[in-house]
Amino acid sequence: MAEPSEQQQPSQDHLQTLAEALEQGTVEPVRKLLNSLRPAEIAHLLESMPRDPRAVLWQLVEPDDRGEVLLHVNDEVRAGLIRDMETGELVAATEGLDTDDLADLLADLPGAVIHEVLRALDKQNRQRLEAVLSYAEDTAGGLMDVNTITVRADVTLDVVLRYLRLRGTIPELTDSLIVVSRYDKYRGVLPLTTLLTMEPDHTVAEVMDREVEGIPASLPATEVAKLFQDRDLISSPVVDENGRLIGRITIDDVVDVIRDEADHSLMSMAGLDEEEDIFAPVVSSARRRAVWLGINLFTAFLASWVIGLFEGTIHKIVALAVLMPIVASMGGIAGSQTLTIVIRGMALGQVGPTNARWLLFKELAVGVLNGMIWALVVAVIATAWFENVHIGMIIAAAMIINLVCAALAGFGLPLLLRRIRIDPALAGSVLLTTVTDVVGFMAFLGLATIFLL
Repeated sequence: MAEPSEQQQPSQDHLQTLAEALEQGTVEPVRKLLNSLRPAEIAHLLESMPRDPRAVLWQLVEPDDRGEVLLHVNDEVRAGLIRDMETGELVAATEGLDTDDLADLLADLPGAVIHEVLRALDKQNRQRLEAVLSYAEDTAGGLMDVNTITVRADVTLDVVLRYLRLRGTIPELTDSLIVVSRYDKYRGVLPLTTLLTMEPDHTVAEVMDREVEGIPASLPATEVAKLFQDRDLISSPVVDENGRLIGRITIDDVVDVIRDEADHSLMSMAGLDEEEDIFAPVVSSARRRAVWLGINLFTAFLASWVIGLFEGTIHKIVALAVLMPIVASMGGIAGSQTLTIVIRGMALGQVGPTNARWLLFKELAVGVLNGMIWALVVAVIATAWFENVHIGMIIAAAMIINLVCAALAGFGLPLLLRRIRIDPALAGSVLLTTVTDVVGFMAFLGLATIFLL
């Protein structure tokens, strides 16, 4: 597998070429480069350009590619591009899009454009679009493509082959035909490999795979991605609550879900939105980030207030001011490790009521063991540094207390936040830092006040 730097190099080369061409005012080299790229690659370049060059670049994108490009850029960049397009351009951009892709794009279009797009669809495609839009975007129904090939169980493989030749084309990423009853009840799948290798006089019922279960349309997208991962799927049928076939999901849609989840987890840890334009105006970016900076400032004042309670102790024993950041820092790192493990386990469906208690005891044991080991190391260093064995013993005790509390907080906060419907990746780290700082300072300075004064 190529290294990340090698994979990113073509994009960086394209970006450099585009930037130089735009600075020189030469349009044709830019147009030629764009025509050689796929829509997803063009979208990446648009997201990587500041707003003014991005507007110029967008005008050079082929009209036939614009719909696909809009699907691949993030929400904020898409909104900016759509805002600058005329109604006719937007309607033209939606032509030729698959139904599931059109459903994703439709929500971001102005009302007048949506009306024109719906008017341009024939009855069958309008019904297909309505079927997708009837489900939430982050469910299997919202991900599905209603363009499927179905066959009956009582026909022969020879009939199926002749039917496919008459069609002339099949939908992309079709690895199986879907077997349904007369009333569209899902029955199983007919893999193309089976269709091509078995004798043509066999019936579909004799060779079809009945073990492949249809995915419920209401299943969350993250669960769909897990099913594709666990079962190594390329595509899968989607069924409604009555078992009727309503569409299929393909691996390309699942890859988008996985990428979006990864982006969300990474950005949420910093309190940011994965759909934010990195080249957004300064004022709007500052306004978004100010919220979590304010929350963090409040927690910092809380920790400072705890320190202020022991001002007299610190004034008399200056060594405490030197050592207390160690206690808070070690607790913060230990808590972050537990927090990350629990959030990951929750995301993968590995942590639930049946095993939560076992994991809690395990993390507490890890906290106690690491606390004892590093408490001993810090105690020896503090004793030698300040030539005071009592300070060494106190910081050791405070570190053990803080690491145990960090394990409890790192385990409990994600579960509590999920219960009250707050994203653990978004709020967990801020709350954890507050807990480890307050507990660490309280334990260290409180023990010093009791035993050293």
